[in-house]
Amino acid sequence: MIKNIIFDFGDIFINLDKEATPKGLAKLGIPKMTDEIVQLNHDYEKGMIESEVFINFFKKKYNISKSDLLVAWNAILLDFPAKRFEFLKNLSASKKYRLFLLSNTNDLHFQYVKDIWGMKFYKDFKDCFEQFYLSYEIKLRKPDKEIFEFVLSENGLIANETLFVDDLKENTDGASLLGIHVWNLNPTKECVSNLLTIKSDLF
Repeated sequence: MIKNIIFDFGDIFINLDKEATPKGLAKLGIPKMTDEIVQLNHDYEKGMIESEVFINFFKKKYNISKSDLLVAWNAILLDFPAKRFEFLKNLSASKKYRLFLLSNTNDLHFQYVKDIWGMKFYKDFKDCFEQFYLSYEIKLRKPDKEIFEFVLSENGLIANETLFVDDLKENTDGASLLGIHVWNLNPTKECVSNLLTIKSDLF
């Protein structure tokens, strides 16, 4: 029986347009996400470099201003459907499960989310979770096994009593290797608000 639920953030709660940032960068003179940029993003998501270093990379190599970069970089972030928030608040209020957030993200994206949402909404969202794990803060990144081991260990969770919800298969595959139950949610066809119905066999 599931006692703990670990949620991803993007395309689970907040909608994403994963093509928007590459398109935005293309308009700024970067036609594709090079291996160097992908690695830079991974390092940034793991908190290995600061936002200033990240921004300066694009300024020095591609002559892109900070303001233009931020528009392109944050274009991936869309809306947060109300029914998902209501589902989360109700799930949290029921106190039937221990809830956790585990997101691969970076400082610029999360500062943008806070600014758009406002601090009250952000706090209300964060308060739904027992722990709120952002990759750039804990210096770990999905799908590496270390991040799942960290969450389990830090909170005394038993893998077989834990469900992990993420839209990326590589991430749910990583969690599965530790015996964690998973839901590889398809954001084009499924919604986290239907979790208890879709995964009723686990509850």
